[in-house]
Amino acid sequence: MPFPTPQSVAELTDAVLAGDYGPDPKDMTVTSAFWLYHTTRLAGGPVTYHNHYLVLRVGRSFGGCSFEAGELTPDFCENASGHPLEKLLRHESAPVRTAALDAYLAQIQPHREAPEPEAVPLPVGTPEVRAKARDASIAGLLDIEEGAKVALIGVVNPLVAAIRERGGVCLPCDLNLRTTQWGEPVADDMTEVLAEADAVVATGMTLSNGTFDLILEHCREQKVPLVVYAQTGSAVARAFLGSGVTALNAEPFPFSQFSADETTMYRYRAGGGL
Repeated sequence: MPFPTPQSVAELTDAVLAGDYGPDPKDMTVTSAFWLYHTTRLAGGPVTYHNHYLVLRVGRSFGGCSFEAGELTPDFCENASGHPLEKLLRHESAPVRTAALDAYLAQIQPHREAPEPEAVPLPVGTPEVRAKARDASIAGLLDIEEGAKVALIGVVNPLVAAIRERGGVCLPCDLNLRTTQWGEPVADDMTEVLAEADAVVATGMTLSNGTFDLILEHCREQKVPLVVYAQTGSAVARAFLGSGVTALNAEPFPFSQFSADETTMYRYRAGGGL
């Protein structure tokens, strides 16, 4: 069936609740709920990354949302299993709504079954090896000329390096990091880097902190390419391919940092996708 073309996350959520994407979310039940706090520090790196995740399982798929410390407490999961998705799509918490939306869209079409994406294996290896391969895959979705300015909203140091290797000038922006691994300042106001950008790379975390819609609107109006790299929220970001999102590197759960074995990412380009 043809799917609507959403202009915002709220509009997408309303369409799902209205049945425009097929199955009624009242009939889809959360069978597992995870609250995860994960830290990582790559060998030789100066930065410890602190990551918080909510992951919901529905049927054959998982949906997730990353969030800032304190936004959601672990006791949410105590009673989350068994709830219909419809209830969680209306929850007061943005991370809960986003994880539920991601779970719904991933269940109706898992990335592994979608015909459009290119499957990209992440190799067996250390976190450093796997992060470098992941970030090279993300940067490979950038179609830029030498010297193009790339706004990176959500900073991961290996991705800064991967953008440079593609010939781009990285404009980093993050709410938690103040400098890159190489000492360059990191902006905390995305409007600063968006104003200069020839292309934008944004993390799926922008879905939960309210900035995703603003980035979408800017890129549509300015006709600036937008690449999303998403672990959490990857099925949500997929819904905006061709409607502001130019390309997507989707990495569904379990995420690369939780495994040393080969796992699979899915690369989409506008013109395909759900």
